[in-house]
Amino acid sequence: MNATDRARIFQLASVLLTYPDRELLDAGAELRAAAGRIEHDEARTLLGGFLDWLLDTAEIEAQRHYVQTFDLRRRSGLYLTYYLHGDTRKRGMALLMLKQRYRAHGLRLADGELPDLLPVVLEFAATAGPGDGEAPLRQHRQGLELLGAALGETGTPYAKVIEAVRVILPDLSDADRAAVAALAFDGPPVETVGLDAVGHGPDLAPYATCTPAEVSR
Repeated sequence: MNATDRARIFQLASVLLTYPDRELLDAGAELRAAAGRIEHDEARTLLGGFLDWLLDTAEIEAQRHYVQTFDLRRRSGLYLTYYLHGDTRKRGMALLMLKQRYRAHGLRLADGELPDLLPVVLEFAATAGPGDGEAPLRQHRQGLELLGAALGETGTPYAKVIEAVRVILPDLSDADRAAVAALAFDGPPVETVGLDAVGHGPDLAPYATCTPAEVSR
């Protein structure tokens, strides 16, 4: 599979995993055209199927579904480091390492945006290429797999977007599958350091050594 097609898939998935505001929905024709240019048959079918649902759904219903899917369920949050590190110091360090990787390639985060947000990780994969660009996806593959499984259980069309990304990544080894199964059984680690819930999705309050607020600056 060529690098250009991989980049197209990552870029379109990144856009489709953002909140479906009016600007996104008004770009339906462009989004369909982008999906049509994808050469990978399975990924093109998955993303096209998702677009059929999104563009045929009333704006308010699509927005409600997005919030219910990603913002109100910790098991299907879009913050990849949470799945592996939970609310621990290690997550703060993982966020910092991601931000430093992005900076090295000239990718700047929006104010308040965390570097492990899946649309950001996918954008980086699309722009920085198969090597360094896809490294964060490989490093946090367990989180991606757990997110895909959680979305599949609910039957949400967003599962198609995650699956389109998963089908172009390397196959999981037996050890990888065992690690994902163990993480799914045990859940993310918990560390009580006086964290408070902030905003949507997983708890993103200060860590003892490195806070998400610091990382997002």
